[in-house]
Amino acid sequence: MTSDVAFPDRLTEIDELTRPDHYWLTDDDRCYFLGEYTARKGYSYSRTNQLILNFKKPLDRQGKPEWPYKQSALRQAAAAFRRALGEDPPAYVFVPVPPSKARGNPLHDDRVTRMLRAIWPGQSADVRELIVQLESTDATHENPLRPKPAQIQAAYQIDESLATPEPRTIAVVDDLLTTGAHFRAASTVLAARFPAAQIIGLFIARRVPDTEALL
Repeated sequence: MTSDVAFPDRLTEIDELTRPDHYWLTDDDRCYFLGEYTARKGYSYSRTNQLILNFKKPLDRQGKPEWPYKQSALRQAAAAFRRALGEDPPAYVFVPVPPSKARGNPLHDDRVTRMLRAIWPGQSADVRELIVQLESTDATHENPLRPKPAQIQAAYQIDESLATPEPRTIAVVDDLLTTGAHFRAASTVLAARFPAAQIIGLFIARRVPDTEALL
């Protein structure tokens, strides 16, 4: 079954019905998403699948005919967040979840950072790469063994050069919410460094179970 529904432009909160799909999240976590992505269904299954798969195109596809689709997906996600969050940036510190490849790796893809900076161009949105990943890892979708939060957290470090002014509300931002392990790792590191800050999660999409595969 293919969905032709347009990509959403409003945020939906993870609640008691959807939280079990993301088993590292706790009842206290406040996480919000725009669209719903179904794994292993390909580009044509839904607008969200198309956007996420294009958004995640690796940097080794740069210069290939499909590369403009990545740039288009970045702009589309930024526009959807602007519609959902408002024409003026809220008083959040937006912290992107680090990509799987560390800084300095030729495949380091700061797509979430670039998307965040495109939401309110020319305005004073506070986007900070506060979390640095110290070593490269396999992308989660390339690894059959899903990492646990503690494993992810062990590779994270706060960039102290960006720690001031101290944030009051932190929005941890990622493209896709799957198990919730990366959000759990990021929010734990940030909460340890900024214990007074409120932390929420913002995602372009959440992964939903493939109900057809369960039939």
